[in-house]
Amino acid sequence: MATMVQKTSASVPIVSSCVRAAQTLQLARIVHASTGLCQTVPPGAIFAFCTTNAPTHCLPSFMDHISSPPPLPHALQQESIANSPPRLRARAIGSAVVAPTDVTLQAGQCLVVEGPSGAGKTRLLRLLADLDEGQGEAWLDGQARSAMPAPQWRRQVLYQAAEPAWWEATVMAHFPTDQHARAITLARHLALGEDRLRADLAQLSTGERQRAALVRSLLAQPAVLLLDEPTSALDAANVERVEDLLRDAMGQGMALLLVTHAQEQARRLGHGTLQVVRRSAP
Repeated sequence: MATMVQKTSASVPIVSSCVRAAQTLQLARIVHASTGLCQTVPPGAIFAFCTTNAPTHCLPSFMDHISSPPPLPHALQQESIANSPPRLRARAIGSAVVAPTDVTLQAGQCLVVEGPSGAGKTRLLRLLADLDEGQGEAWLDGQARSAMPAPQWRRQVLYQAAEPAWWEATVMAHFPTDQHARAITLARHLALGEDRLRADLAQLSTGERQRAALVRSLLAQPAVLLLDEPTSALDAANVERVEDLLRDAMGQGMALLLVTHAQEQARRLGHGTLQVVRRSAP
């Protein structure tokens, strides 16, 4: 864990120490300009500390440097997630194949769906998205699925298949004109040029279609994204790009349920696991 201790004088604004501390994304030791005493401040409290203790004339400079609170270290993120109300909650979700399953998923959290082959991992995602017939109830930010029109639920609890369906000739044709610029920006993060978004889908590789599908999903800005093997056809560099984009989305509050056979990916993205059990024969 990085620490920062810097002596300051009355002529050096404390806000400069705050800015440098925030940039470390770790716990920081801030030195009071007036007293010379040190205080340990976690990243999430740096803004409050600075606005309380920094001289008034320094605050505009501080705001120029810090536009949003810095991300928390992974351990602190997990603690914050655990103390938040659930983004998605489900009780006894199941079907003829999937045994009744309870789900609790907070905003910004990723749960990795686990279970043996044939247990029904994909089916569980489809059940949560209200795409297959089943049993149980689910709530999104406290609102029951049964009280919400199915298309509205499916837009907010969005399922992305391992090989998603397309119904237009090109990727870009799936997006309204006012989303084209954003689609191009997202695609570039995934090493997809605009020309690939406008190319005939039949000319795209499986990996390109997988990345394009993630662009489509993220453009919809779902509250919960249900991903089924989203990187199965990708090389290591593109896997990293996908994971970076997913972390960014989770940092903005999106929750993620992930089916993956890549254990390293599960460790990198997951905050926990969700076990799926196949329903026993009667």
